[in-house]
Amino acid sequence: MTTQMIILNGGSSSGKSGIVRCLQAVLPDQWLAFGVDTLVDAMPARMQASDGGVRFAADGEVSVGADFRALDTAWSEGIAAMARAGARVIVDDVFLGREASQRRWRKALVGLDVLWVGVRCDSAVAAGREIARGDRVRGMAASQAEAVHRGVTYDLEVDTTHTESLECAHLIAARVAD
Repeated sequence: MTTQMIILNGGSSSGKSGIVRCLQAVLPDQWLAFGVDTLVDAMPARMQASDGGVRFAADGEVSVGADFRALDTAWSEGIAAMARAGARVIVDDVFLGREASQRRWRKALVGLDVLWVGVRCDSAVAAGREIARGDRVRGMAASQAEAVHRGVTYDLEVDTTHTESLECAHLIAARVAD
């Protein structure tokens, strides 16, 4: 079967977005890219101030409520529908719910050929990237660096601590070509 979706999971500032851009450049077919940041940005602002939505604490901890989880499920089902309709899709996600997040995706992706990729990065390096970005709450990268991988299984893992996005993308593309 031909890979229809690539799911990248990693903490904030681990390098997922850079890998996605490189994958779109090196993969031979056209791939759509969607990220959890796009989902959060698409939500009404009031969802970032409610218990049911998504909350970013001053220390970088992120918590989600029932309203966010419902929209997150609809989002994953919609992306799966695009893949079933013939689009090739790369998803950049942060599995805050760890194995429960992967289970949600697996349920949505039944019948699709998916490559599961863990994107790791040393927490100190990710924290430095977070500061340089300037668009994240400090502490998010460090708190997520290892936590988002607990209980999650992958077909492939890459580590961006000392490896450039393009090299990681080539490793992933080689796996897609197999």
